[in-house]
Amino acid sequence: MKGLVIKNTGSWYTVLTDDGQLLDCKVKGNFRIKGIRSTNPVAVGDRVSVGDGCWITEIEDRRNYIIRKSINLSKQSHILAANVDQALLVITVSRPETSTTFIDRFLASAEAYRVPVILIFNKTDLLSDDELHYQQMMIQLYETIGYECHAISAQTGEGVEALRPLLEGKITLLSGNSGVGKSTLINRLVPHANQRVADISEAHQTGTHTTTFSEMIPVASLTSDLSPLTSNNTWLIDTPGIKGFGTFDMEREELTSYFREIFEFSKQCRFSDCTHTHEPGCAVLKAVEDHYIAQSRYQSYLSMLDDKDENKYREAY
Repeated sequence: MKGLVIKNTGSWYTVLTDDGQLLDCKVKGNFRIKGIRSTNPVAVGDRVSVGDGCWITEIEDRRNYIIRKSINLSKQSHILAANVDQALLVITVSRPETSTTFIDRFLASAEAYRVPVILIFNKTDLLSDDELHYQQMMIQLYETIGYECHAISAQTGEGVEALRPLLEGKITLLSGNSGVGKSTLINRLVPHANQRVADISEAHQTGTHTTTFSEMIPVASLTSDLSPLTSNNTWLIDTPGIKGFGTFDMEREELTSYFREIFEFSKQCRFSDCTHTHEPGCAVLKAVEDHYIAQSRYQSYLSMLDDKDENKYREAY
């Protein structure tokens, strides 16, 4: 029996079978050690085979996935979701602040696995004039690089309707730091979802985890009268909020190509194996100096090079 994994609670996997059944399944122990260096060998979005007794016996080849380094097990990965058409990265410039390094690490990982990303700047209704100006500068930076950006307020609904056509007929991963308003956005887009929301810690301006496991949520189609679960061509994947984004399985020589603007300037470097850190004739360093590449983006690139040097996860990012 074939099906789609739509929920992962850590011990159970809910599978929507091709004939419309919802089955709570488990993974056989020996399945976990077949060279899969992951804390979750089966991920939400996986196509799987289910055998007798509701055991997952096979994972079909993935067309892509979003992966990060496991926080507690640095030599293992954690797959956020598999087989996605795009990702929405929810960002807040305040309450809490999303660092540009976190954004860039997520974007680089998505580039590595060919997942398009749309940046969603949330909580615009709470921003001061200075914060709105900073948000606009960030939007201009990422739009110049080539990323689609939207400024919204999930709380008031401002700008949310413009997102609906972007979701139609696609499997969309929703990600971001804890507290940026992912659950509020899902409740606005999918009223039947009833996702729990929590207040931001005033002391630390950080969010608390209200989503504790990954789950695919069916979204009512704009063009179909069928129920979301029946039509099941439009899905949102809700994932737990994450504080840091450690990169996994990225080689130093590949890293340049995951930063679009750095890759373009790197073609003009004197040396083909330029690391863009100290070499003479480096077009990337010149572009940073001349402000054609943002300093924040270059620092994110350096931090990921540093990951490869020190082979460790940096939660601060």
